Amino acid sequence: MKSKISLPLWTIAAPITASLLFFGSSYFSGDVYTILQACALIAAVLAAVHHAEVVAHRVGEPYGTLLLAIAITVIEVSLIVSLMLAGGPGSDTLARDTVFAAVMIIITGIIGLCLLSGGYRFKEQEFGIYAVSAALVTLTAITVLTLVLPNYTTSVLGPVYSNGQLIFIAIVCLILYGTFVAVQTGRHRDYFLPPDADTDEEVHAAPPTNNATALSLGLLLACLGAVVLLAKK
Repeated sequence: MKSKISLPLWTIAAPITASLLFFGSSYFSGDVYTILQACALIAAVLAAVHHAEVVAHRVGEPYGTLLLAIAITVIEVSLIVSLMLAGGPGSDTLARDTVFAAVMIIITGIIGLCLLSGGYRFKEQEFGIYAVSAALVTLTAITVLTLVLPNYTTSVLGPVYSNGQLIFIAIVCLILYGTFVAVQTGRHRDYFLPPDADTDEEVHAAPPTNNATALSLGLLLACLGAVVLLAKK
């Protein structure tokens, strides 16, 4: 079994530095200070993902995946909203374009790299057909409802939904995702776990200690707060 997870020093320093740079903006300014804040924002995002992964490893699958998804969603939404509030040309479509880009990067770029690197290392890979089917069906349905269908509605001029349609689509998407989460964490939880996770101790590294998990949870919240505040700046 692999050694327990330890926290790199940079993941501890990142949220502290980002918070100090945010509060220091009342006393300092200039292009150099703005560049430092941007670097701290990037470091805080990376540290947040690391701490979310540590906590996720402790709680186990599939709840760990949900925790990672929530953390990444908070980061992405805060960045998108901050940019939209700043205004400028194209800011009204920024959320749609960003979500579409994220979907394309995930289902083509990330999955493609995983297949390529996994095939090179292991030659032949295994995956859960039921888990993949459930995830892809949910992702496809939500993507079509939110990104494709608005191009064919005629209630409002332009590729947008009316207020009533927005409410209906939001409810449908919540039901779809809620059903997927219920499947992932309830009745069909085993679909999303490695087939030999219960018998083979080498499938996963040893989980972090309670102290490391508690520290990562606190640092995760600090990172998310720093990301939201610096993104607004």
